[in-house]
Amino acid sequence: MPTCRDVSELVTDYLERRLSVRGWLGVRWHLRQCDACRRYIAQMRQTIRLLADSAFPPPGTETEETVLRAVHGSAPPDPAPGE
Repeated sequence: MPTCRDVSELVTDYLERRLSVRGWLGVRWHLRQCDACRRYIAQMRQTIRLLADSAFPPPGTETEETVLRAVHGSAPPDPAPGE
């Protein structure tokens, strides 16, 4: 049976369903017996949901062009007089 440390290291693979059947069963068995790890898994799930809900929209064209100019080393255009 995995320890609490093992579960904390396997949490991403567990939540993304990337564990072997044996690994998944081990984590499930541990979770049935460990309140702390169940709370930890619940907190991770909530964090994932909150981050997904507040995802930033993609940048606008102007922002993208500014970043690309900065990466390629070209200077941004001079601002118009009076700005």
